Amino acid sequence: MIKHLRSRLAVAAVIAAAAFTLSAAHAQQKSEISLSRQPGIFYMPSHIMEKQKLIEKHAAALGVPGVTTKWVTFSGGGAQTDALLAGGVDILNTGTGNLLLLWDRTRGGVKGIVATSAQPMTLISRDANIKSIRDFGPNDKIAVPTVKVSTQAIVLQIAAAEAFGADQWAKLDTNTVQLGHPDAYAALANPKHEVHTHFSIPPFTFLELKNVPGAHVVLSSPDVMGGPLSQAQFFTTTKFADANPKIIQAVRDATREAQDLIRSDTRQAVEIYKEITGDKTSVEELLDLLKEPGMMEWNLEPQGTMKFAAHLFKTGTLKNQPKAWTDYYLPVAHDLKGN
Repeated sequence: MIKHLRSRLAVAAVIAAAAFTLSAAHAQQKSEISLSRQPGIFYMPSHIMEKQKLIEKHAAALGVPGVTTKWVTFSGGGAQTDALLAGGVDILNTGTGNLLLLWDRTRGGVKGIVATSAQPMTLISRDANIKSIRDFGPNDKIAVPTVKVSTQAIVLQIAAAEAFGADQWAKLDTNTVQLGHPDAYAALANPKHEVHTHFSIPPFTFLELKNVPGAHVVLSSPDVMGGPLSQAQFFTTTKFADANPKIIQAVRDATREAQDLIRSDTRQAVEIYKEITGDKTSVEELLDLLKEPGMMEWNLEPQGTMKFAAHLFKTGTLKNQPKAWTDYYLPVAHDLKGN
């Protein structure tokens, strides 16, 4: 699996290098913008942006009328990054790991715009014998969105380094299997499925704890990271950003408006989320979910990303060590107090 992944990353690096040797002069301002995200309430700001056409609104206010957006949902960040490198989408909304890996492999040709959410991720198991990560045996399967490179997979590596020793950071990599969050929830709910553990995000975290017999928390990301970690952020190619500076500003302004709505009228925000996603969870359950610790971390500034980057550089996943979070974020975010 690791050999296959390294081969895939090498191919992606070649594609990326080729893509970014193209002159920025050939880039043209776009009026139809394609954006991608994953399933889950982490991405609620994007659902509000889609429903209320906030990017279109703020682009028009900046003197770029007639902008349209197309939103696409992928099961994992790996598929999203592939789509960005292939030119299938313009802007991604996904995890810190994917941003850092593309920033590194494109030599700064991919950078963040703003963060959108930093809710906790939770490692949940239905196996009564697994009470900590020390209890995983070689045949115990852990579902993550993308093996080895997703935010969940990397937080698991950091936790392994803390539990087993710094040189054992990859100890649980072979336990991980790639499943999107809805599929991982279905696997946990099926007592015959080999996957009995899922590094979950809301609302799947709460659905699993409520509906899956024996489901319990093994660890959470704030415990590992020492605080919130940005789980979703918008990022794009610097080529696109250079050609579309007002769109980039519109994305920031639209994200801020969406986050403000979540804080000021949480019920309306949840109703929009349900309408766009088709989530069958009741409004009241989702409102209760958002009252849980850490669930209102909707911030523009990246959180916890430098600790994440330091781990990736130490393990050799990143070839270049960022000196500050602003190295992998566009100037549109540099006034923020990120970390």
